[in-house]
Amino acid sequence: MERGDLMPSPKMIEELNLQLNRELYSSYLYLSMSVYFSGKGLAGFANWMRVQAQEELTHAMKFFDYILKTGASVRLLPIEAPPSEWTNPLAVFQETLRHEQKVTSYINNLMDLAIGEKDYATVNFLQWFVSEQVEEEENARNILDRLSLAGEDRGLLFILDQELGKRVFVAQNQDNKEG
Repeated sequence: MERGDLMPSPKMIEELNLQLNRELYSSYLYLSMSVYFSGKGLAGFANWMRVQAQEELTHAMKFFDYILKTGASVRLLPIEAPPSEWTNPLAVFQETLRHEQKVTSYINNLMDLAIGEKDYATVNFLQWFVSEQVEEEENARNILDRLSLAGEDRGLLFILDQELGKRVFVAQNQDNKEG
């Protein structure tokens, strides 16, 4: 395909809009998890999830802005309601890791499409998300591993809750860099 403009193909625009929706869903999911932890008296876990929700909203806005920058149209789709109940903190982070792995597959599929269409502007845009997903999965896996080690030990859960309560949101600028 010969392309001289930055406008992604109709298929790529459709997929970018779907990913925008997925990122918004991710924010909803993590807000729901924050509510769950708040209800269990785990303010640190609730904070960690709230920060994660803010981060996902930032990711959604990156897709929103990119679609507009290319001259394409943003299409806002309904956002599915996330689950709201889990059996325990371990189950929440098991779902967190599964969710991030699913997001990684979506990003990889977008990258495959962009490469296949020789849409190098979108390849460049998506590269940040490829790196980000490595970090997202690592963070979820690390907390999941620590929760698994803690088992039913409430003291270790308390210590982890205190640690997770220290996480703060770091806004990212428009150039896909933290700032």
